[in-house]
Amino acid sequence: MGEITAQEAAPGVAAPGATTNWTKVYLGFGGMVLGQFMAILDIQIVASSLSQIQAGLGASLDEISWVQTIYLLAEVVIIPLTAYLSRLWSTQAFYMAATVAFVVTSVATGLSTSFEMMIVTRALQGLSAGAMIPAVFAAAMTVFPPERRVSAQVINSLVLSLAPTIGPTIGGHLTEALSWRWLFFINVPPSLVVLFLVGRYGGFDKADPKLARGVDWFGLVAMAIFLLAMQYVLEEGARDGWFEDDLILWLAVTAAIMGVVFVWRQLTYPQPIVSLRPFRDRNFCVGAVMAFISGMSLFGGTFILPLFLAQILHYSSGQVGTTMIVSGLTLFLTAPIIGRFIRGIEPRTAIFVGFCIAAYAVSLGARVNANWGFWPFAWLQALRAFGTMFANIGAQQMVVATLPPELMKETSALFNLIRNVGGAVGLALISTLLTHQTAVHYGDLTARISVADSSTADLMAGLSERMAQAASIDPEGAGRKAFAHMLHETAMTLAFGDAFVFLAYGCVAAAVLVAIARPAKGPR
Repeated sequence: MGEITAQEAAPGVAAPGATTNWTKVYLGFGGMVLGQFMAILDIQIVASSLSQIQAGLGASLDEISWVQTIYLLAEVVIIPLTAYLSRLWSTQAFYMAATVAFVVTSVATGLSTSFEMMIVTRALQGLSAGAMIPAVFAAAMTVFPPERRVSAQVINSLVLSLAPTIGPTIGGHLTEALSWRWLFFINVPPSLVVLFLVGRYGGFDKADPKLARGVDWFGLVAMAIFLLAMQYVLEEGARDGWFEDDLILWLAVTAAIMGVVFVWRQLTYPQPIVSLRPFRDRNFCVGAVMAFISGMSLFGGTFILPLFLAQILHYSSGQVGTTMIVSGLTLFLTAPIIGRFIRGIEPRTAIFVGFCIAAYAVSLGARVNANWGFWPFAWLQALRAFGTMFANIGAQQMVVATLPPELMKETSALFNLIRNVGGAVGLALISTLLTHQTAVHYGDLTARISVADSSTADLMAGLSERMAQAASIDPEGAGRKAFAHMLHETAMTLAFGDAFVFLAYGCVAAAVLVAIARPAKGPR
C-alpha cells in the first residue's frame, strides 16, 4: 500500500507522524469489518435451526421466535448510541469493549441450559453486536480519502448483504454437523482476530472525555422506551392480531408518544444523545428511505425463502442452507466487479438500476410453486443479491456526498438504525400478509371446489384408499383431512407469491423515489 502525508489523510485518521501507513489502516479497518460481519451474521444464523434450539431448551413454538426477536430489539436500542459512545471513548476502545462483550455473551448463549437464560444472554449479545455494526460505515467515510472510499464502501456493502444471506447456510450446516450450540461458539475465533487487529491498528481517532459531562439521561430513557416498544409491536403484532391485542395497542401508543418526546428532546437539548442534523440534508432523507426499503428487501427475502423451503418443500436445515448459499456466492464473486463499475456512474443511476434489478428478481417469486427446484431459487437469489448490493453502494455514496465529515458517525448510526427498522417492518408486514393471504386463497379454493365434481371425487377417493392402506381407523375422515391439508399448502404457496410481489413493489418505489435526490457525483 502507498503512504500519504498526514495533511492529505481523511479526517479522523490519527497519523502517528508525517505519513499514514495505509497497510495498517486497512488491517485495522479489516478487523472492524470482520466484527461487523459476525454481528450481522448472528441475526440470521439461527433461522434454519430454531426447531433444534426449541427441542434442546424445551421452549414452545411461540417462545422460540424470541431467539431472533430479542437480538434485534437489543441491536435497535444500542445502534443510535454508537456515535456518541465512540466519540466519548474513541472508536478503537469502544469497538474492542463491544467485541469482548460479544465473545463473552456468545459463549454464555451457547452454554444456555434454559430458554430464560438464552433470552437474557441473547439480549446482551444483541447489545454488543449492535455496537459493532455502525462503526464500519463511519470509518469508511472518515478514515479513507475520496479516492479510496468506494473500495471501503464496497467492502461494507458486501458485509451488510452477505452476512444475513449466508446466515441460514452456515447455521444449518453447523447444526447438522455439530449442534445448535456451535451457532454461538463459532463467534469466538473470529472475534479474537478482531480484537488483535483493532487493538493493534485501529487507532483512527481520539477520545473526547468532555462528552461525559451533561449526558442526556432523559433522552436516553425516552429513546430506549420508544425503540423497544416500536420493535416489539413490529415483531409480535402480526402474531397477536395487531391492535386487537391490548398489549400491542398500548405499546403502539407508548411508542408514538415517546417517539415524539425523544425527537423533541434531541432537537432542544444542547448535547443530544443522537444528533438528528443529518435529516436536514435532502439526500440523506432520500437515502434513509432507500435504507428502509433495502432493509425490507434484504431481511424480508432472507426470511421468506427459508420459510418457503421448510414449510412447503419440507427441506431440512442442511438443504435450506445449501439452497440459500447462492446469494452469498453471488455477492462474493460480483463485489469487485460492482466496485470497479460503480466508480464511473452517478450514485442515483446506481440506485435506480440496482433496485430495478432487485424488483425484477423478487417478482420472479410470484410464480413460486412446490415444483421449483434449486435453479429457479438460485436465479432469483443471484439477481436479488446483485441488485440489492448495487443499490446499497449507490445509496451510501449519495447519502455522504453532501454531508460534512464530522457528521459521519451520526449518519452511520441513523443509516443502520433505519435499515434495521426497515427489516423489522418488512418481516412484520410479510408475516401479516402471509397469514391474511393464506386465509383468502384458502377460502377461494374451497369455494371453487364442488364435491360433485368428478376430479375432486376421484382425488378424495384416492386419498381415502391410501389412508385405508395405511391402516387408518377412519379412511374417509383421514382422506378429507389430507385433502384439506393439500388445499392449505396450495393457499400458502399462493400467499408466498403475493409476498414476493409485495417486496417487488417496494423495490420499484425505491427506484422511483431516487428522482427527488440531488445529483451527487461519487468518488472515482
